[in-house]
Amino acid sequence: MPFSLLKYGLSSEYPVDVDLPAPKELKSSYDVVIIGGGGHGLATAYYLAKYHGITNVAVLEKAYLGGGNTARNTAVIRSNYLTSEGVKFYAESVHLFKELSNEFDFNIMYSERGQLTLAHTDATVRAFRQRAEVNKHFGGRTEMIDRQQIRELVPTLNLDPGHLPVLAGLWHIDGATARHDAVAWGYAKQAAKRGVEIHQLTEVQDFVMENGRVAAVKTNRGTVKCGCAVQAIAGHSSLLLNKLGIRAPIHSFPLQAMVTQPFKPFLDPLVSSSALHCYVQQTGRGEVVFGGGSDPYPLYNTRSTLDLKESLLAHAIEMFPFLANAKLMRQWAGTTDMTPDYSPIMGRSPVDNYYLDAGWGTWGFKSTPICGKTMAELVASGGRTPELIKPFALDRFSTFQQVNEMGATAASH
Repeated sequence: MPFSLLKYGLSSEYPVDVDLPAPKELKSSYDVVIIGGGGHGLATAYYLAKYHGITNVAVLEKAYLGGGNTARNTAVIRSNYLTSEGVKFYAESVHLFKELSNEFDFNIMYSERGQLTLAHTDATVRAFRQRAEVNKHFGGRTEMIDRQQIRELVPTLNLDPGHLPVLAGLWHIDGATARHDAVAWGYAKQAAKRGVEIHQLTEVQDFVMENGRVAAVKTNRGTVKCGCAVQAIAGHSSLLLNKLGIRAPIHSFPLQAMVTQPFKPFLDPLVSSSALHCYVQQTGRGEVVFGGGSDPYPLYNTRSTLDLKESLLAHAIEMFPFLANAKLMRQWAGTTDMTPDYSPIMGRSPVDNYYLDAGWGTWGFKSTPICGKTMAELVASGGRTPELIKPFALDRFSTFQQVNEMGATAASH
């Protein structure tokens, strides 16, 4: 429990702190400019200020805080990935998530519920066995379970959907959810308390280059000089990289989700099926959330489509037939920046003082704490890449050292 809830609960008065200072003018220069005011950018600013004492930092957000993919995801937290590099990275993020509410003194509504991924074929069962062993080796709590255990865990699940009966499941005990906007605001509030400036409605439009370095960033509110810059802009990563002439194998695709009217609690774990391209979870408010794979074509527009709604809900109803009578309340989309190996791009760029936090696809929210922590270490050290993110360097695509996480998502792409 965050200490602020206990303090307020035992107090006869309820003082309310202002989360962020009033907007102010941009300064002429900063030690660090962070482009993107979502979870990753704000986390990087927070860790820079708290653990490295670097507070002359500006976070520049073209719209409002956490209004991009941070506000558009389904808030799943997990570490049951395929590769040793991925499991170690995301397992550390899960560990950090568990302590964020107390660290912020701000409730992020973290809820450990477990994630169940369904296996419908013998090949998937074999793959899940290997995946469980990799996870356990690096400290994750993941195990194989059979049909009877699945039935006991999720009594409302249809174990024989159409031509794809459920054979077994991968049970990831560490699977969790958190309130995505609370995570962003928690980082923002604590960073601002330490002197970081957060500027909303401030769009980076171009760069001023000197001797192969970024000397300043041009915004719609003026030009500011910087010692270095960090890019953390989710689905629009490639657009900004193009302005610097940096080539990266990133393609952006819409990713849609939807939610029903609230029901009494019937589903605690997160349930997913890559064969059905669907995952289902119930929120703390009782709503049922559906998500699946990305749209099959590149696009930056975050609009919803009838085609996706029909196909996704058809598969969701195969898993939970009684949901056919549920009323759909909202449908939305984000923009995923996908890489060929389904792993992020983190670290240094070909521009000496420009650092990359990109290529997050569908796994950006769950990596928020560890991404902020490692990017802050990278910046504070002057460009020395932390061991945990070395495998995610941009140059892995030219040296053929990809970190292949294809199929590790809740719904395959």
